[in-house]
Amino acid sequence: MHRFYLPPERVTEGGLTLDERESHHAVNVLRLRQGEPVAVLDGRGNEYTCEAIVADARATRLAVRQHSKTEPLPYRITLLQAMTKGKSMDFIIQKATELCVHRIVPLAAGRSVVKVDDVEARIAKWQAIAIDSIKQCGCPWLPIIERPMSPRESLAFHDESDLSLIASLQGGTRHPREWVMDHLSEHDGLPQEIAVWIGPEGDFTPAEVNDIQSAGVKPITLGQVILRSETAAVYCLSALNYELQAPRG
Repeated sequence: MHRFYLPPERVTEGGLTLDERESHHAVNVLRLRQGEPVAVLDGRGNEYTCEAIVADARATRLAVRQHSKTEPLPYRITLLQAMTKGKSMDFIIQKATELCVHRIVPLAAGRSVVKVDDVEARIAKWQAIAIDSIKQCGCPWLPIIERPMSPRESLAFHDESDLSLIASLQGGTRHPREWVMDHLSEHDGLPQEIAVWIGPEGDFTPAEVNDIQSAGVKPITLGQVILRSETAAVYCLSALNYELQAPRG
């Protein structure tokens, strides 16, 4: 069954109407026809099983046949990702969405070679990538994508988190599991708000690392080899999801 996206504010009791972008994709690409079943996600945990009533390339109308609600995960991960060059940042947005992060914060780090001239256009592109990602994987939750900021500005997210981590190439690091288990032991429960910083190619500058770790963000290792920034993001998010969802005896 094909999946489509509709913002929550456009969901009405009288039926659903896809916007022009989604309608074009439905009719001209997927060849949707009247009477076919489809699924609609609103990015806030709701999924609607629908029937196509009017297959129009500008405004496809759907009748809702069933509604289901997926509860959010018991934790929320904020990815604070230094912006990377080329399509690798797009890849990170896509994979972070598939891994159900709550928020993505692009960072203009000292060693980020990317300069964003049109911020609104770039955010719109990243949001479109995230929307396509939830349609592909079926994740019912769309991440919040913030405006780019400096690493120092991003420390506000540390203040809001139960556990803050930074992938580091320097000494004194521990595996993410160890920090999660420490939190479990000290607080008799798993962290609910997690923030994780991932640097660009070449890592954060020493000054940036000092600012972040001095604020209390804990350094983690991602293994003995040096990973690309996009690989590090996927590795870290996967490891955290595993540890936070693992059954506890």
